[in-house]
Amino acid sequence: MSHLDQGSPRSLFTPRADTAAAAAVLTRDEAQALVERAVKLSTADAVRVTVQSSRETNLRFADNQISTSGATTNTTVRVQSVFGKRKASVVTNDRSEEGLRRAVQQSEALARLAPEDPEYLGELPAQTYVGVDAWSERTASLSADDRARAALTALAPARAGNELTVAGYIVCSASATAIGTNAGAFAYHRGTTANYTLTARTNDGTGSGWVGAEDTDWERIDFRSVAERAIDKARRSRNPVALEPGRYTVIFEPEATANLVSLMANAFQARAADEGRSAFSKPGGTKLGERIVDPRVTLYSDPADPLILASPFDGEGLPLSRQTWIKDGVLNQLAYNRYWASRQNKAPTGGAAGLRMADGNESLESLIASTTRGVLVTRLWYLRPLDQRTLMYTGLTRDGTFLIENGKILRSIKNFRFNDSPLFMLNNLEGVGRSVRTAGNEGGPGIAMPPIKVRDFNFTSLSDAV
Repeated sequence: MSHLDQGSPRSLFTPRADTAAAAAVLTRDEAQALVERAVKLSTADAVRVTVQSSRETNLRFADNQISTSGATTNTTVRVQSVFGKRKASVVTNDRSEEGLRRAVQQSEALARLAPEDPEYLGELPAQTYVGVDAWSERTASLSADDRARAALTALAPARAGNELTVAGYIVCSASATAIGTNAGAFAYHRGTTANYTLTARTNDGTGSGWVGAEDTDWERIDFRSVAERAIDKARRSRNPVALEPGRYTVIFEPEATANLVSLMANAFQARAADEGRSAFSKPGGTKLGERIVDPRVTLYSDPADPLILASPFDGEGLPLSRQTWIKDGVLNQLAYNRYWASRQNKAPTGGAAGLRMADGNESLESLIASTTRGVLVTRLWYLRPLDQRTLMYTGLTRDGTFLIENGKILRSIKNFRFNDSPLFMLNNLEGVGRSVRTAGNEGGPGIAMPPIKVRDFNFTSLSDAV
């Protein structure tokens, strides 16, 4: 028997496909059988069973070396029991008959003690869902060697000299969600996501560059290009100079656009608008049908869109389909959950399943070339709300902020704090590029945004952080 056969540690870099992912993510038949087993155990008036199974693999590196590589596998069963309008949920990862019975009984006991929910409308019967193909077998079966090879596209050039230090995170998930009710509904969706974020820093502490990429299919991520762009941005951002705060023409790279515009997704709630608590409220009603941003802006959610590929149902099993929130600058519709739709005599839409801005005809390069004087922003961070009635936020630029003069990037500048709103920003639009799927959401519902150019963006103070 060889030394390896006796159980010595196996190298993380040995090429070996990860076959555990396919087994960890339940098939439609497996998930449906598990839902039906739990439903049959129920004695409640209504029951909803949600099954989530996943396998997540990851690799982290920092200080020019790999630090961790791991995988997490989990399957949970959530049982919601209802008596009248009293409801409660229990979650378990014990799929044995006894484990399911215990979860059902505990949820029923808690439901009998719970206060009534006046907004509960009962469970959904059978529904029809759009098909969303978000699964990549390659992403689901990645080995540790695959992830290490990807990391080396950044680590190798950083190690080649004493100039740079890189840190990054690769996280790949394969998951499935199933929802079933005793009223006859059953929904199932599975998908994969590969997310890569990389920061390169110059060793003198003055330059930083960030690039991210995300896709359902690992093969479509160009890891070498991500590394080259992050390193180039770090080098170009060394020794930034201070620029006086104020209102500037700003070009946002897609990630920066997404950081701010994606905050609008939760603001489309019809109830908040109807009750006067929203940026889309006005005295006596809402702003539906009114122009609220530049006519070049169309924002929509579509779980089947190739750049989004989100679940086609929400947590109740309500079907989600394409919803156009803003069309040609006009507030086109608002989001209705089942309860508020019943109150307002509307069809329920559910919330935003991802968010995408319609493409423009510019490129990042043409936006820069058309700018006499402005600021190029890589991304934003540490965003916090200031006023939800105007969607005013504060935050900072980060990891590569540059001064543009006469259509060219002139020099790196110190980062800014800003106070501004995505609504104000999209009203001051001067140019729009093509949308790409952004990576800063780290595996959440797909966000696809373009580079944009806006005027009069409000930088309020300087930040010394790189």
